[in-house]
Amino acid sequence: MTKRNKRVAVLSPIAWRTPPRQYGAWETVASNITEGLVARGWDVTLFASRDSVTRARLHAVVDKGYEEDSAVDPKVAEYLHISEAFERAAEFDLIHSHYDFMALTYTRLVKTPVLTTIHGFSSAKIMPVYQKYRDGYFVSISDSDRAAGLNYLATVYNGIDLSLYPLQEPGGDDLIFLGRIHPDKGVHLAIEVARLSGMRLIIAGIIQDEAYFREQVKPHLDDQNILYIGPVGVPGKNELFARARALLHLNTIPERFGLVLVEANAAGVPVIAMDLGSCREVIKDGQTGFLADNVTEAVRALGRISEIDRRACRSRVRQYFSIDTMVEGYERVYSTIFDLEAKRRP
Repeated sequence: MTKRNKRVAVLSPIAWRTPPRQYGAWETVASNITEGLVARGWDVTLFASRDSVTRARLHAVVDKGYEEDSAVDPKVAEYLHISEAFERAAEFDLIHSHYDFMALTYTRLVKTPVLTTIHGFSSAKIMPVYQKYRDGYFVSISDSDRAAGLNYLATVYNGIDLSLYPLQEPGGDDLIFLGRIHPDKGVHLAIEVARLSGMRLIIAGIIQDEAYFREQVKPHLDDQNILYIGPVGVPGKNELFARARALLHLNTIPERFGLVLVEANAAGVPVIAMDLGSCREVIKDGQTGFLADNVTEAVRALGRISEIDRRACRSRVRQYFSIDTMVEGYERVYSTIFDLEAKRRP
């Protein structure tokens, strides 16, 4: 297979810019795949918002992400965006979709094969769509986050640009939380760990559940021991990593992947995470952080943070969660699809 003879369309979400300025995990991954493919010689067109930044060919019908422009109707933007990619399907040898269940409904209308990276199942209500199109081509982002009956070709872990997250040594004394302010992410548990350990906690991220923030987070904020600083971009993350003793990720539901775990480890920051879902795949217990089953175990793990080698954290990210490793995984998947498609032709 000659890479330059294959034309790939990457269909990114359009909630945020690709790559996002702050929050936007799916857009981050779509961007990293796109840039990684271009660097390795692929002919790539990125379908994303018009303000996106890429070395690939950019095709856009929506100016800005609907989360960044209140004048944009999300559903109108999404369907203009998705349909545009599929109306141009004949221009490509493969469409690599990061658009969840909605794009699946177009896949049987085109001859071009479509690979769907499943970034998570947001609700049981969307599963009928996945079941209808279960014979398509799918990739999971962790072994733990799979649904029975789908035609998975591989698990390909998300990869990050390590150059964005330099190693931070020796680290600081604060606990940090980075992510959506939502019950699923366990911000209230991070606050409890900070309170029991007597350590300062800095919370950063978008407020996705206003009631949860108002009732279970805001009452504990005192601008001294428990602080909320809002959403942050890459520079803000690095400032937090530089002052962090550990990142707390006490998720209350099975994690799908957990990009922030990898970003923290890349900077050398150990992670204490709940042993749910993909956390066991991303965090090497006792080497890049600790897995816990409850708050008590998380507090106990803080007493062992000095056992973690910060350089070993970064080394494991380079081996398993870099852009190159991710793109190599997708190249193998692409080859499988091209071989399967060739066999189906008369």
